[in-house]
Amino acid sequence: MSETKVQLEKLSPEKAEPLARATLEAARQKMGMIPNMYAYMANAPGLLEAYRVGYELFRQSSGFTPAEQEVVFLSISYENGCEYCMAAHSFIADIQSKVPTEVTEALRQGWEVPDARLRALSRLTRVLVHRRGRLRQAELDLFHGAGYTDAQVLQIILAIGVKTLSNYTNHLCGTQVDEAFLKRAWTHSAAR
Repeated sequence: MSETKVQLEKLSPEKAEPLARATLEAARQKMGMIPNMYAYMANAPGLLEAYRVGYELFRQSSGFTPAEQEVVFLSISYENGCEYCMAAHSFIADIQSKVPTEVTEALRQGWEVPDARLRALSRLTRVLVHRRGRLRQAELDLFHGAGYTDAQVLQIILAIGVKTLSNYTNHLCGTQVDEAFLKRAWTHSAAR
């Protein structure tokens, strides 16, 4: 199946509407760059704002550690085949969240995660994406057995919402991986 891309330009803060402009400027201040994904999302300011708010809420209040958050984001992006987000979150996993390399590599390859607790988190996340939120009791029991709660299942749904916004945008826009993330580039076809 041949994929069609939308024809949108990457917007700078100067070209963006006020709602998107603030997010783009904040990204440039915080990261020293405007991620390509943000520049495309700025064409729909509500999309960019929904992504930003949801992402920040997940980071701040999910109850997951930074490493667990990356496991969730990488598991979702793997299931959705998002090359941009796999590269970006692998980079964040290495630099900021300090995810063990063997865990990140397992997630990038679709292999079993070596850490039992993180494996349970990744499995449940991938099942939620793959089966559109429909779980079996045995899957939930494994998640609970790893020390996670029912409320954290809902936090994973928040992350799925956020990653759906970003993954689908990247698919439709053909978003190029930013130079900062290139050393963690990932190819969808190579991992499957």
